[in-house]
This record gives sequence, C-alpha cells and structure tokens, in this order.
Amino acid sequence: MAKTLAAITGVEGWVPETKLTNFDLEKMVDTNDEWIISRTGIKERRILKEKGKGTSYMASKAVKGLLEKTGTAPEDIDLIICATVTPDHIFPATANIISKDVGAVNAFSYDIGAACSGFLYALSTGSQFIESGRYKKVIVVGADKMSSIIDYTDRTTCIIFGDGAGAVLLEPSTEEGIGIQDQVMQSDGSGIEYLYIKSGGSVSPATLETVAAREHFASQEGRPVFKMAVKKMPEAVNKLLKNNEMTSDDVQWLVPHQANKRIISVVGKNVKIPEERVMMNIERYGNTTAATLPLCLADYENQLKKGDNLVLTAFGGGFTWGAILLKWAYDGSPKS
Repeated sequence: MAKTLAAITGVEGWVPETKLTNFDLEKMVDTNDEWIISRTGIKERRILKEKGKGTSYMASKAVKGLLEKTGTAPEDIDLIICATVTPDHIFPATANIISKDVGAVNAFSYDIGAACSGFLYALSTGSQFIESGRYKKVIVVGADKMSSIIDYTDRTTCIIFGDGAGAVLLEPSTEEGIGIQDQVMQSDGSGIEYLYIKSGGSVSPATLETVAAREHFASQEGRPVFKMAVKKMPEAVNKLLKNNEMTSDDVQWLVPHQANKRIISVVGKNVKIPEERVMMNIERYGNTTAATLPLCLADYENQLKKGDNLVLTAFGGGFTWGAILLKWAYDGSPKS
C-alpha cells in the first residue's frame, strides 16, 4: 500500500489594490527608483490602507478564493494554520478569525510565527496532520500586513516590504510520489539582534517611551542578514537534494522566499538551478514575509505540471530557514 502524503491540491493568492511604487517612496525618504531596483529588484509593493482591516482580512480573501476554486465546502475543513508576524491581535489567533470569516465551523486553528520562514514551517506542520491520517483537509495560510510594522522614515526597511496573503489546500495522496516528499528545517536564535522588533513583547511592553523611540517597527541590519540568507538557504536545498539522491537537474522549479532579487539570484546560482526555473515576483509585491511562497505558487500555477518537482526555501528572522521538496499534484488549475 502506497504511503499517504500531503499534496497541495489548490493555491490562491490575494493582494490589496493600492500600489506603493518606488516613485511614491522617492517623495517619502531619501531614495530613488534606480537605487531600489538595483539593490532589491522591487518596482512596487501592495499596501492595505483601509482603516480597521488587518492580516485576517487579506488571509480570508485568499482562503475564500481557494475554497471556491477547489470546490471545497468551508465546513469540510479540518484545520487552518496561519503563518504571520503581523497578527490582528496578540490574541486571539488570526487563524481563529479567518475560520470565523470563511465559515470553517468544524476546523480548529492556530498561528505560527517564524517570520519569513513562517509559511514553510506551517506547511511542514500541516503536512503531518495529513500524513498521520488524522485529517483530510488542511489549509495553510501565509499572510502579513507588513505596512503595519514598517517605519516609513527608514529607507533600509520601507523600500522592501509589502502586504499580501496566500493559501494552499493540503489533502491526502496515495498516488505514487505525489505530495510533500521531504523537508529540512532549522533555526538559530543568535540572529535576533539583526532582524527583530525591539518592543511590544513581554520583555519590553509598550510604553509612551518605546513608542516615542519608534521601537515598535521592524529593524534590520542588512549585511549579516544577506550573508546568512545566501548561505543557509542553499545549504538546506542541497542537503534536501542529497538526502533524496537528486540533483538540481531533477528540480523543475525552485520557489525561494522573495526577500531581495540579489539574494534570490545567489541562491539559484548556489544550488545550480538556472534563472528560468526560479520563481520570482518580487518586482510586483516586494517582500510580503510569510506570503511570498504561496503568492509565487499562485502566480506560477498555470505553468505547473503534475509530477513537477518543486523545492521551496526560505530564510527569516530568528534566524529561521529551511527547504521542502514536493511533487506537484495537478496540471494548471485545481480540481473543481
């Protein structure tokens, strides 16, 4: 009897309508279009500007689209996992709010916080519930409203990040080799000083002083983050391929976290996968943190073929990083 694997049977992305272009940023901070493109590859990013709407709003849009696209009734969903570092509230979990919004009345739900690696971690976690046979339909969401934690007077961060959401449906597959094959997940807490938000947690709760000092915005030291990202993502991918007796020639698509075009290019080169087989949409969305991987899958969905080998990889604050190998489950569009 074939082993049950967790297969992605549908994917959907959602981004806000409002665009923040490089030319808009030129009016806000000391930067310009050429400088941003040469260093990041980003031309524009999407921003959720509507008052009173947060991460759950975008995530629910993606999940509702996913349910409709795959012909799935919301009451049939067993579990929703939301990867985010910009939850609507400290509690309840944003996934709880998504469940309510989409009518997943029989699902339990929770959040995972692993920064830019969040979707990867959540996908790894969700797949275990499918493989064990406990659940049949699991939704994994990656969503972040990064505009809510970005200082738009800080040109080192405000040029990079955008808002968005993406979701996938995981279902059991006993078809030979279809589904998530293997994974490599790692973290290193010593990276905290290079990419984090200083205040707002239990160590340094919000006060008038922390707000005045602008300590509730994302802070990043680009150079050490870049060096670790271009080292750890290729290491994870190469380890994954070695463990499965594969080479880069066996991979149809590399799906890297959309952090920076230079990082993506170096990672592709270091794992020997040519640019035409590396998914990239950073120029349109910027870095949407936990949403980058599912947004890539959604944008490239029509180019994917059943049986394609995909390697997803990410690196984020923490530091967190990893890679997942999966064999794609359908051609072009999901079942209806």
